[in-house]
Amino acid sequence: MADRCDQCTYFVEDDEYGDYCSLSLDEDEMEKFLTGNTEQCHYFRLYDEYKIVQKQN
Repeated sequence: MADRCDQCTYFVEDDEYGDYCSLSLDEDEMEKFLTGNTEQCHYFRLYDEYKIVQKQN
């Protein structure tokens, strides 16, 4: 899953802070996220820029 993070809607590339996941999780959700299996990220959403453009038209 780690190789798919760059395809996720929540993935942010930042030169100053480094790459990170921009999910807003509460403490319990963050614990599950950090200790969970990265092979199956339940928060993954494919970033599809064409879907965004379709909404603008």
